[in-house]
Amino acid sequence: MRTFLSQLLGLELLFVLLWNSGFIGAEYGLPYAGPWSLLFWRYTVLAGLLGLWLWARGRLGWPGKLAAGHTALVGVLAHGVWLGCVLVALDMGVPAGIVALVTALQPLLTGALSGPVLGERTDARQWLGLVLGFAGVVIAVGARLSQDATTPALGYLIPFGSVVGITIASLMQRRWAQTGTSTHLPLDTTLFYQSGATALALLPLAWGLEGFAAEMETPFLATMAWLIIAVSLGAYWAMWRLLHRDEATRVASLFYLSPPVTMLMAWAAFGDHLIATDLLGLVVAGAGVLLVYRIGLPRSRGAPE
Repeated sequence: MRTFLSQLLGLELLFVLLWNSGFIGAEYGLPYAGPWSLLFWRYTVLAGLLGLWLWARGRLGWPGKLAAGHTALVGVLAHGVWLGCVLVALDMGVPAGIVALVTALQPLLTGALSGPVLGERTDARQWLGLVLGFAGVVIAVGARLSQDATTPALGYLIPFGSVVGITIASLMQRRWAQTGTSTHLPLDTTLFYQSGATALALLPLAWGLEGFAAEMETPFLATMAWLIIAVSLGAYWAMWRLLHRDEATRVASLFYLSPPVTMLMAWAAFGDHLIATDLLGLVVAGAGVLLVYRIGLPRSRGAPE
């Protein structure tokens, strides 16, 4: 029990806090730049910083076609597709709670696919934890839903692209680790190629649709610094470490905490009003995550320790 609590209050807690701070950063940054331009500048700067870091340490080199291809593909899915869909939906006027609700579907999709793709068993009690987590998400955001006659219907469909992108990235990363086809690049090298590939993928969108438009004012620059250091470096480092250590379904269950935690952060940052169902949803979603972690998903054969 002590080991379980130390894990939950360690890397898992760090991931949850840093990951969900990205929603707050987006709310700060979008008034100063379009979604594609914000992401393009974020990942261009990130790739440049990581490139300088690797060059200074004498480790900037070509890892091989297979390693570079795997890393770039995962990066575009986990960074570009995931965040691109989230930011576009927010920019179109979709409430953040709705976006968080849709993206919280990822654990169910990951759980459904982990069996055929990864050979990981998810028993009835673990499914109960996953369903309980989703119920907490519904409670937290359901009371805030309202009829929206101004936002295009497409805006509400776009966040599903985030779910697909991050799920595929997570499953591919775990599958390559299981089969031994992963080259296990150092984390800084991995993030360098992921961010570089993401910036290249975003370039035509940021240029063609927005002309790289961004207001380089202090709030925007401060937001970019946080998104690069805390979210792109901190949160993604924590996520890949968790995926390397734990089963995909177990890691994905942490996403159930996203809507209620984001609401608490928005209350602290912007004074957003909290209602009773926000706190109730946090408790129920937390119970679902605790159930998954307390039971513990069995490790697959051949999974790296």
